[in-house]
Amino acid sequence: MGLGPAGRSLALFTATCTPCTPVGNELCGSGVGARVTAAQYATDTTTLSNIVEEIYDGIGPKPLIISPGGFFDANWFKEFINKTTDILDVVTHHIYNLGAGVDKGLVEKILNPSYLDGLADPFKQLENILETSGTSASAWVGEAGGAYNSGHHLVTDAFVFSFWYLDQLGMSAVYDTKTYCRQTLIGGNYGLLNTTTFEPNPDYYSALLWHRLMGETVLSTNFTGSKKMRSYAHCAKESDGITLLLINLDNLTTINVNLSANTLLKSRAQIELVTQDTKTGESTTREEYHLTAKDGDLHSQTMMLNGNELTVNSAGDIPPLEPLLVNSLEPISVAPYSIVFVHIPYLTLNACGNLVMEF
Repeated sequence: MGLGPAGRSLALFTATCTPCTPVGNELCGSGVGARVTAAQYATDTTTLSNIVEEIYDGIGPKPLIISPGGFFDANWFKEFINKTTDILDVVTHHIYNLGAGVDKGLVEKILNPSYLDGLADPFKQLENILETSGTSASAWVGEAGGAYNSGHHLVTDAFVFSFWYLDQLGMSAVYDTKTYCRQTLIGGNYGLLNTTTFEPNPDYYSALLWHRLMGETVLSTNFTGSKKMRSYAHCAKESDGITLLLINLDNLTTINVNLSANTLLKSRAQIELVTQDTKTGESTTREEYHLTAKDGDLHSQTMMLNGNELTVNSAGDIPPLEPLLVNSLEPISVAPYSIVFVHIPYLTLNACGNLVMEF
Protein backbone atom coordinates (compact mmCIF):
# COMPACT_ATOMS: atom_id res chain seq x y z
CA MET A 1 0.00 0.00 0.00
CA GLY A 2 1.52 3.29 -1.12
CA LEU A 3 0.83 6.40 0.92
CA GLY A 4 0.84 10.06 -0.03
CA PRO A 5 -0.65 13.31 1.25
CA ALA A 6 -4.28 13.79 0.34
CA GLY A 7 -5.00 16.77 2.59
CA ARG A 8 -8.36 15.52 3.86
CA SER A 9 -9.93 15.78 7.30
CA LEU A 10 -12.86 14.07 8.99
CA ALA A 11 -14.69 14.84 12.21
CA LEU A 12 -16.81 12.14 13.80
CA PHE A 13 -20.16 12.79 15.44
CA THR A 14 -21.46 9.71 17.25
CA ALA A 15 -25.09 10.67 17.55
CA THR A 16 -28.04 11.42 15.35
CA CYS A 17 -27.47 14.88 13.96
CA THR A 18 -29.88 15.38 11.11
CA PRO A 19 -29.29 19.01 10.12
CA CYS A 20 -31.95 21.68 10.14
CA THR A 21 -33.14 22.34 6.60
CA PRO A 22 -35.41 25.03 5.22
CA VAL A 23 -38.20 22.71 4.14
CA GLY A 24 -37.82 19.38 5.93
CA ASN A 25 -36.03 16.07 6.00
CA GLU A 26 -35.12 13.74 3.08
CA LEU A 27 -36.96 15.67 0.37
CA CYS A 28 -34.14 15.87 -2.19
CA GLY A 29 -33.83 13.67 -5.25
CA SER A 30 -36.81 11.32 -5.39
CA GLY A 31 -37.54 12.07 -1.74
CA VAL A 32 -39.00 9.76 0.90
CA GLY A 33 -42.77 10.01 0.65
CA ALA A 34 -42.50 13.52 -0.75
CA ARG A 35 -39.98 15.57 -2.71
CA VAL A 36 -39.01 19.14 -3.47
CA THR A 37 -37.31 20.17 -6.71
CA ALA A 38 -33.74 21.40 -6.56
CA ALA A 39 -34.79 24.83 -7.80
CA GLN A 40 -37.45 25.21 -5.11
CA TYR A 41 -35.10 23.92 -2.43
CA ALA A 42 -32.46 26.44 -3.53
CA THR A 43 -35.03 29.25 -3.28
CA ASP A 44 -36.04 28.15 0.21
CA THR A 45 -32.40 27.83 1.29
CA THR A 46 -31.72 31.34 0.03
CA THR A 47 -34.69 32.60 2.07
CA LEU A 48 -33.28 30.85 5.14
CA SER A 49 -29.88 32.42 4.56
CA ASN A 50 -31.43 35.90 4.31
CA ILE A 51 -33.30 35.35 7.58
CA VAL A 52 -30.09 34.26 9.33
CA GLU A 53 -28.21 37.27 7.96
CA GLU A 54 -30.94 39.63 9.20
CA ILE A 55 -31.19 38.11 12.67
CA TYR A 56 -27.43 37.87 13.15
CA ASP A 57 -26.55 41.21 11.57
CA GLY A 58 -23.43 42.41 13.38
CA ILE A 59 -23.36 39.28 15.54
CA GLY A 60 -20.94 36.40 15.19
CA PRO A 61 -20.46 33.64 14.67
CA LYS A 62 -23.54 33.02 12.54
CA PRO A 63 -25.19 29.59 12.30
CA LEU A 64 -24.06 27.45 9.39
CA ILE A 65 -26.41 27.00 6.45
CA ILE A 66 -26.61 23.20 6.25
CA SER A 67 -28.67 21.56 3.54
CA PRO A 68 -30.38 19.50 2.11
CA GLY A 69 -30.31 16.54 4.53
CA GLY A 70 -31.43 13.70 2.28
CA PHE A 71 -30.30 10.93 -0.01
CA PHE A 72 -27.71 11.75 -2.64
CA ASP A 73 -28.90 12.25 -6.20
CA ALA A 74 -26.12 13.59 -8.44
CA ASN A 75 -28.27 15.65 -10.81
CA TRP A 76 -30.42 17.10 -8.02
CA PHE A 77 -27.40 17.95 -5.84
CA LYS A 78 -25.52 19.53 -8.75
CA GLU A 79 -28.42 21.82 -9.63
CA PHE A 80 -29.03 22.71 -5.99
CA ILE A 81 -25.37 23.48 -5.25
CA ASN A 82 -24.95 25.56 -8.41
CA LYS A 83 -27.93 27.70 -7.33
CA THR A 84 -26.65 28.19 -3.76
CA THR A 85 -22.92 28.56 -4.38
CA ASP A 86 -22.46 31.74 -2.33
CA ILE A 87 -24.69 30.94 0.65
CA LEU A 88 -24.23 27.27 1.47
CA ASP A 89 -21.78 26.27 4.23
CA VAL A 90 -22.39 22.52 4.34
CA VAL A 91 -23.87 20.03 1.89
CA THR A 92 -25.21 17.06 3.80
CA HIS A 93 -26.51 13.69 2.68
CA HIS A 94 -27.84 10.53 4.35
CA ILE A 95 -26.49 7.00 3.96
CA TYR A 96 -28.34 3.69 4.28
CA ASN A 97 -26.38 1.98 1.55
CA LEU A 98 -26.89 -1.62 2.76
CA GLY A 99 -30.61 -1.54 2.08
CA ALA A 100 -33.39 -2.58 4.43
CA GLY A 101 -32.68 -3.89 7.89
CA VAL A 102 -34.80 -6.97 7.16
CA ASP A 103 -32.47 -7.95 4.31
CA LYS A 104 -31.05 -11.39 5.17
CA GLY A 105 -28.01 -10.67 3.02
CA LEU A 106 -26.62 -7.78 5.08
CA VAL A 107 -23.60 -9.68 6.36
CA GLU A 108 -22.69 -10.90 2.88
CA LYS A 109 -22.76 -7.29 1.63
CA ILE A 110 -20.60 -6.07 4.52
CA LEU A 111 -17.96 -8.75 3.89
CA ASN A 112 -17.90 -8.28 0.11
CA PRO A 113 -15.04 -5.94 -0.91
CA SER A 114 -16.57 -5.35 -4.35
CA TYR A 115 -19.83 -4.23 -2.77
CA LEU A 116 -17.97 -1.93 -0.38
CA ASP A 117 -16.00 -0.44 -3.27
CA GLY A 118 -19.28 0.51 -4.94
CA LEU A 119 -20.32 2.50 -1.88
CA ALA A 120 -17.67 5.11 -2.68
CA ASP A 121 -19.61 6.58 -5.61
CA PRO A 122 -21.74 9.14 -3.68
CA PHE A 123 -18.65 10.44 -1.83
CA LYS A 124 -16.67 10.66 -5.07
CA GLN A 125 -19.46 12.32 -7.06
CA LEU A 126 -20.26 14.86 -4.35
CA GLU A 127 -16.59 15.78 -4.02
CA ASN A 128 -16.43 16.39 -7.78
CA ILE A 129 -19.61 18.49 -7.77
CA LEU A 130 -18.29 20.67 -4.96
CA GLU A 131 -14.89 21.09 -6.62
CA THR A 132 -16.37 22.12 -9.97
CA SER A 133 -19.14 24.37 -8.66
CA GLY A 134 -16.94 27.05 -7.15
CA THR A 135 -18.63 26.80 -3.75
CA SER A 136 -16.69 26.83 -0.50
CA ALA A 137 -19.21 24.48 1.10
CA SER A 138 -17.93 21.21 2.57
CA ALA A 139 -19.48 17.75 2.50
CA TRP A 140 -21.01 16.09 5.56
CA VAL A 141 -22.76 12.80 6.11
CA GLY A 142 -25.69 14.08 8.14
CA GLU A 143 -27.14 10.68 9.06
CA ALA A 144 -25.85 7.14 8.49
CA GLY A 145 -27.25 3.94 9.93
CA GLY A 146 -26.20 1.59 7.16
CA ALA A 147 -29.46 -0.35 6.96
CA TYR A 148 -32.74 1.58 7.10
CA ASN A 149 -35.85 0.77 9.15
CA SER A 150 -33.85 0.50 12.36
CA GLY A 151 -31.14 -1.85 11.12
CA HIS A 152 -30.98 -5.51 12.11
CA HIS A 153 -30.40 -6.92 15.60
CA LEU A 154 -27.11 -8.84 15.94
CA VAL A 155 -25.86 -7.33 12.70
CA THR A 156 -25.95 -3.52 12.90
CA ASP A 157 -25.42 -3.64 16.68
CA ALA A 158 -22.80 -6.41 16.58
CA PHE A 159 -19.10 -6.79 15.80
CA VAL A 160 -19.59 -7.42 12.09
CA PHE A 161 -20.96 -3.92 11.58
CA SER A 162 -17.60 -2.36 12.46
CA PHE A 163 -16.28 -3.65 9.13
CA TRP A 164 -18.85 -1.46 7.36
CA TYR A 165 -18.63 1.45 9.80
CA LEU A 166 -14.86 1.89 9.87
CA ASP A 167 -14.66 1.35 6.12
CA GLN A 168 -17.21 4.14 5.71
CA LEU A 169 -15.23 6.50 7.91
CA GLY A 170 -12.03 5.78 6.00
CA MET A 171 -13.70 5.98 2.59
CA SER A 172 -15.61 9.19 3.29
CA ALA A 173 -12.45 10.92 4.53
CA VAL A 174 -10.60 9.98 1.34
CA TYR A 175 -13.23 11.91 -0.62
CA ASP A 176 -12.99 15.03 1.56
CA THR A 177 -16.01 14.48 3.80
CA LYS A 178 -15.50 16.69 6.85
CA THR A 179 -18.06 15.24 9.28
CA TYR A 180 -19.75 11.84 9.59
CA CYS A 181 -22.85 11.61 11.81
CA ARG A 182 -23.82 8.14 13.00
CA GLN A 183 -27.43 7.07 13.36
CA THR A 184 -27.73 6.67 16.36
CA LEU A 185 -26.11 7.15 19.75
CA ILE A 186 -28.97 5.16 21.21
CA GLY A 187 -32.14 3.88 19.58
CA GLY A 188 -33.02 1.21 17.06
CA ASN A 189 -30.77 -1.69 16.16
CA TYR A 190 -28.01 0.56 14.81
CA GLY A 191 -27.26 2.54 17.98
CA LEU A 192 -23.81 2.84 19.45
CA LEU A 193 -25.27 2.00 22.88
CA ASN A 194 -27.37 -0.99 23.86
CA THR A 195 -30.96 0.22 24.14
CA THR A 196 -31.58 -1.86 27.30
CA THR A 197 -28.35 -1.67 29.29
CA PHE A 198 -26.94 1.52 27.71
CA GLU A 199 -23.57 -0.24 27.51
CA PRO A 200 -21.46 0.31 24.38
CA ASN A 201 -21.99 -1.85 21.33
CA PRO A 202 -18.85 -2.75 19.33
CA ASP A 203 -19.13 0.26 17.01
CA TYR A 204 -18.81 2.57 20.00
CA TYR A 205 -15.28 1.32 20.61
CA SER A 206 -14.51 1.46 16.88
CA ALA A 207 -15.60 5.10 16.84
CA LEU A 208 -13.60 5.87 19.99
CA LEU A 209 -10.39 4.39 18.59
CA TRP A 210 -10.91 6.25 15.31
CA HIS A 211 -11.45 9.49 17.24
CA ARG A 212 -8.32 9.01 19.34
CA LEU A 213 -5.92 7.74 16.70
CA MET A 214 -6.82 9.10 13.25
CA GLY A 215 -5.68 12.66 12.66
CA GLU A 216 -7.11 15.30 10.34
CA THR A 217 -4.75 14.75 7.43
CA VAL A 218 -5.65 11.76 5.27
CA LEU A 219 -2.96 9.95 3.31
CA SER A 220 -3.78 8.39 -0.04
CA THR A 221 -3.34 4.63 0.02
CA ASN A 222 -2.84 1.86 -2.51
CA PHE A 223 -2.67 -1.65 -1.06
CA THR A 224 -1.13 -4.39 -3.19
CA GLY A 225 -2.26 -7.84 -2.10
CA SER A 226 -5.51 -9.50 -1.11
CA LYS A 227 -8.69 -7.75 -2.25
CA LYS A 228 -10.17 -8.61 1.13
CA MET A 229 -7.81 -6.22 2.89
CA ARG A 230 -9.23 -2.71 3.30
CA SER A 231 -6.62 -0.10 4.22
CA TYR A 232 -6.62 3.56 5.19
CA ALA A 233 -3.99 5.87 6.65
CA HIS A 234 -3.97 9.25 8.38
CA CYS A 235 -1.39 11.38 10.07
CA ALA A 236 -1.59 10.41 13.74
CA LYS A 237 -3.83 12.50 15.96
CA GLU A 238 -1.94 14.73 18.40
CA SER A 239 1.08 12.50 18.08
CA ASP A 240 4.07 11.84 15.86
CA GLY A 241 3.89 9.56 12.88
CA ILE A 242 0.97 7.97 11.08
CA THR A 243 -1.91 5.66 11.94
CA LEU A 244 -3.03 2.82 9.70
CA LEU A 245 -6.45 1.20 9.68
CA LEU A 246 -6.37 -2.36 8.31
CA ILE A 247 -9.57 -4.40 7.86
CA ASN A 248 -9.31 -8.09 6.97
CA LEU A 249 -12.55 -9.42 5.46
CA ASP A 250 -11.09 -12.89 4.89
CA ASN A 251 -12.43 -15.62 7.16
CA LEU A 252 -9.42 -17.92 6.80
CA THR A 253 -6.26 -16.02 5.94
CA THR A 254 -4.00 -14.05 8.26
CA ILE A 255 -2.38 -11.26 6.24
CA ASN A 256 1.12 -10.25 7.28
CA VAL A 257 1.97 -6.70 6.24
CA ASN A 258 5.50 -5.33 6.24
CA LEU A 259 6.55 -1.70 6.05
CA SER A 260 9.24 -0.56 3.64
CA ALA A 261 10.59 2.88 2.79
CA ASN A 262 12.82 4.06 -0.03
CA THR A 263 14.58 7.15 -1.34
CA LEU A 264 11.38 8.36 -3.00
CA LEU A 265 10.01 9.04 0.46
CA LYS A 266 11.56 12.49 0.79
CA SER A 267 10.31 13.87 -2.52
CA ARG A 268 6.97 12.10 -2.80
CA ALA A 269 6.11 11.49 0.88
CA GLN A 270 5.37 7.94 -0.07
CA ILE A 271 5.80 4.62 1.70
CA GLU A 272 4.57 1.16 0.93
CA LEU A 273 2.85 -1.59 2.85
CA VAL A 274 3.26 -4.90 1.13
CA THR A 275 2.68 -8.57 1.79
CA GLN A 276 6.28 -9.41 0.91
CA ASP A 277 9.04 -9.91 3.45
CA THR A 278 10.63 -6.48 3.37
CA LYS A 279 11.91 -4.62 6.43
CA THR A 280 12.54 -1.08 7.63
CA GLY A 281 16.04 -2.02 8.72
CA GLU A 282 15.66 -0.28 12.08
CA SER A 283 14.43 -1.65 15.38
CA THR A 284 11.73 0.63 16.81
CA THR A 285 8.35 0.14 18.44
CA ARG A 286 4.84 0.66 17.11
CA GLU A 287 1.43 0.44 18.79
CA GLU A 288 -1.22 -2.01 17.61
CA TYR A 289 -4.91 -2.30 18.49
CA HIS A 290 -6.38 -5.62 17.30
CA LEU A 291 -10.19 -5.79 17.28
CA THR A 292 -11.93 -9.17 17.06
CA ALA A 293 -15.33 -10.65 17.92
CA LYS A 294 -15.73 -12.60 21.15
CA ASP A 295 -15.44 -16.35 20.47
CA GLY A 296 -14.99 -15.52 16.79
CA ASP A 297 -18.73 -14.86 16.44
CA LEU A 298 -19.33 -11.99 14.03
CA HIS A 299 -22.79 -11.51 15.56
CA SER A 300 -21.35 -11.03 19.04
CA GLN A 301 -22.11 -7.75 20.79
CA THR A 302 -18.84 -8.00 22.68
CA MET A 303 -15.67 -6.68 21.07
CA MET A 304 -12.20 -7.90 22.01
CA LEU A 305 -9.18 -5.58 22.05
CA ASN A 306 -5.89 -7.45 21.86
CA GLY A 307 -7.66 -10.53 23.20
CA ASN A 308 -9.38 -8.77 26.11
CA GLU A 309 -13.13 -8.09 26.41
CA LEU A 310 -14.16 -4.47 26.22
CA THR A 311 -16.73 -4.02 28.98
CA VAL A 312 -17.56 -1.13 31.28
CA ASN A 313 -17.00 -1.51 35.02
CA SER A 314 -19.62 -1.30 37.77
CA ALA A 315 -19.38 2.50 37.69
CA GLY A 316 -20.03 2.54 33.94
CA ASP A 317 -16.48 3.61 33.07
CA ILE A 318 -15.08 2.79 29.64
CA PRO A 319 -12.11 0.40 29.88
CA PRO A 320 -8.66 1.67 28.96
CA LEU A 321 -7.89 1.04 25.31
CA GLU A 322 -4.28 -0.08 25.67
CA PRO A 323 -2.19 -1.03 22.63
CA LEU A 324 0.25 -3.85 22.10
CA LEU A 325 3.83 -2.64 21.71
CA VAL A 326 5.39 -4.42 18.74
CA ASN A 327 8.91 -4.38 17.35
CA SER A 328 8.89 -2.64 13.98
CA LEU A 329 10.90 -5.46 12.44
CA GLU A 330 7.92 -7.77 12.93
CA PRO A 331 5.16 -7.78 10.30
CA ILE A 332 1.74 -6.35 11.10
CA SER A 333 -0.31 -9.52 11.49
CA VAL A 334 -3.98 -9.01 10.62
CA ALA A 335 -5.97 -12.07 11.66
CA PRO A 336 -9.01 -13.36 9.74
CA TYR A 337 -12.13 -11.27 10.33
CA SER A 338 -10.25 -8.67 12.34
CA ILE A 339 -9.57 -4.94 12.37
CA VAL A 340 -6.23 -3.41 13.34
CA PHE A 341 -5.29 0.19 14.11
CA VAL A 342 -1.51 0.67 13.92
CA HIS A 343 0.16 3.80 15.26
CA ILE A 344 3.67 4.15 13.83
CA PRO A 345 5.23 7.09 15.69
CA TYR A 346 8.68 6.78 14.14
CA LEU A 347 7.43 7.31 10.56
CA THR A 348 6.89 10.99 9.86
CA LEU A 349 5.93 12.56 6.56
CA ASN A 350 6.08 16.08 5.19
CA ALA A 351 2.32 15.84 4.76
CA CYS A 352 2.00 15.52 8.53
CA GLY A 353 3.96 18.69 9.17
CA ASN A 354 7.23 17.05 10.16
CA LEU A 355 10.56 16.25 8.57
CA VAL A 356 10.70 12.89 6.84
CA MET A 357 12.79 10.29 8.64
CA GLU A 358 15.65 8.64 6.82
CA PHE A 359 15.86 4.84 6.71
